[in-house]
Amino acid sequence: MSSYQTDALISEDIDAYLEQHQHKSLLRFITCGSVDDGKSTLIGRLLYDSKMIFEDQLAALEADSKRVGTQGQDIDFALLVDGLAAEREQGITIDVAYRFFTTEKRKFIVADTPGHEQYTRNMVTGASTADLAIILIDARKGVLTQTKRHSYLAHLIGIRNIVLAVNKMDLVDYDVLRYDHIVEDYRCFARDIGIADFTAIPISGFKGDNITTLSPNTPWYTGKTLIEHLENVQLDVTSDRQKPFRLPVQWVNRPNLDFRGFAGQIISGVVGVGDAVRILPSGKTSAVSRIVTLDGDLDMAVAGQSVTICLTDEIDCSRGDVIAASENPPQAADQFESNLVWMAEDAMIPGRAYWLKLATQTVSATIQPPKYQVNVNTMEHLAAKTLDLNAIGVAEITTDRAIVFEPYADNRALGGFILIDKLTNATVAAGMLNFSLRRAQNVHWQAIDISREAHAQQKGQSPKLLWFTGLSGSGKSTIANLVEKKLYALGRHSFLLDGDNVRHGLNKDLGFTDTDRIENIRRVGEVAKLMTDAGLIVLTAFISPFRAERDMVRAMMPVGEFLEIFIDTPLEEAERRDVKGLYKKARSGALKNFTGIDSPYEAPEMPEIHVDTTRMSPEDAAELIVEQVVGIWSPDL
Repeated sequence: MSSYQTDALISEDIDAYLEQHQHKSLLRFITCGSVDDGKSTLIGRLLYDSKMIFEDQLAALEADSKRVGTQGQDIDFALLVDGLAAEREQGITIDVAYRFFTTEKRKFIVADTPGHEQYTRNMVTGASTADLAIILIDARKGVLTQTKRHSYLAHLIGIRNIVLAVNKMDLVDYDVLRYDHIVEDYRCFARDIGIADFTAIPISGFKGDNITTLSPNTPWYTGKTLIEHLENVQLDVTSDRQKPFRLPVQWVNRPNLDFRGFAGQIISGVVGVGDAVRILPSGKTSAVSRIVTLDGDLDMAVAGQSVTICLTDEIDCSRGDVIAASENPPQAADQFESNLVWMAEDAMIPGRAYWLKLATQTVSATIQPPKYQVNVNTMEHLAAKTLDLNAIGVAEITTDRAIVFEPYADNRALGGFILIDKLTNATVAAGMLNFSLRRAQNVHWQAIDISREAHAQQKGQSPKLLWFTGLSGSGKSTIANLVEKKLYALGRHSFLLDGDNVRHGLNKDLGFTDTDRIENIRRVGEVAKLMTDAGLIVLTAFISPFRAERDMVRAMMPVGEFLEIFIDTPLEEAERRDVKGLYKKARSGALKNFTGIDSPYEAPEMPEIHVDTTRMSPEDAAELIVEQVVGIWSPDL
């Protein structure tokens, strides 16, 4: 339809025009590349040439063009869309700036992200929902490291439509040899990372060459313009519908006693009334009785629709569960290999617990030391103990319970996840699950006839974990030892795990780096949990400097069985005591990573028991703890 015909339709039958516009296909794409490759200028050109800029922006452009004596060809379009400029002006952080424009054939949403390496997280965010990536290259500079990084990430995330836009051709006098050299250079790199095909277009976002019309400056180029390619590129819109049915439950809708439905967006497949479904991870089966929407009931729903599913049976199903095709359900596991893109200033700490969010599921997860890190320049696999900002690597992840997933290559919605720092709630990484580990499928929990309740009943007590934490020299071991003696005198069955003693055996292979400290606490937590399963009262005396790891151990235990006991001693007092001479060594530099000196201690915020050792003796502290602990238990124990 011509522009004249479109204008006529608008004036004669606005409803028909809106109907036509509503059913245009939508292409989401991202512009990628290195710094100053012209991403924002290109987006501005697309907006301007598509005539969809807001009226006030058009007026500003016209005024600016008159001021500089142009006809709108040499305008700095980046001023309209530069997200970094907006951040500076507004004093806010913009992860990704999304822009909308339309042509007669298609609607578009473009993600504008900065090219700087420190903003790699922004690029990953924008690419996560994109169908196509435009990789921009400055014709003067050629293929750079950030070009390779963004290309690798786009391919890793699953974008298969790649456009190589060789920009700023006007600054190299539209040299075809320069263009051919860049395309061939990129082709060699693309082949190495698995990009089998891409579309190369020589452009000038500033001058408009080959954006909406073929440029006379590049008579040697006979392909499509950029906008023609964007309008006509084939999207695999049917593939999601052809996959098995999957609906992650977002919330349970129960407005009254007669209605109970499970709301969410269908991420793949087709479902109809009467279809057999399976609820995961429980594995319970049922059938669909109704498919409810705001516009009324449906007989059938497809991928992309948000619906409420009603089932024929009253079975347990809640947020985070997945309703799936009964005969072809996804997997559930708790150990995986994954690709990780680290996006935090602080390096990844192996063994630390992070929140893992996948679809509507949120679980606690720990990361093992990376198998390797990827060098984006050479695609070499490098040995690494951690991942720093913008690093890309492969690592194993363990979750605290089974999650429903599919490999990212098969299902982006059930295979892609983010990691969130538990203390700051900041997103620290994006990841893609490759597969579950074989041990996760082969190792099953063995049912045991003698339960932890039976063990506790035999000993006549309730199992507890008394977790003593504080600086070195605070008196943890001394007080814990006195507490155990008093419990022993009361006939309780207990065991004391002391930090120094454990490091002579179970944890003799661990040092005092943050990573080793975290693993030290994880192992002790697992041992303590086994001991409480045996009905024991377990006392542990460890510095355990990080709240996240103390919370990790608390999460291992049944509610109410973990008691955090803060042995509160000021640093200067602990240093004055210095029974073992450790502070003196740390101050001289002979002892590295010493808590309180060059390694942090995060004091408990709400401990169950708080002991101020500057105001009470170890004996009085032990008496206080025993009184409070025994008071928690039932009097007959």
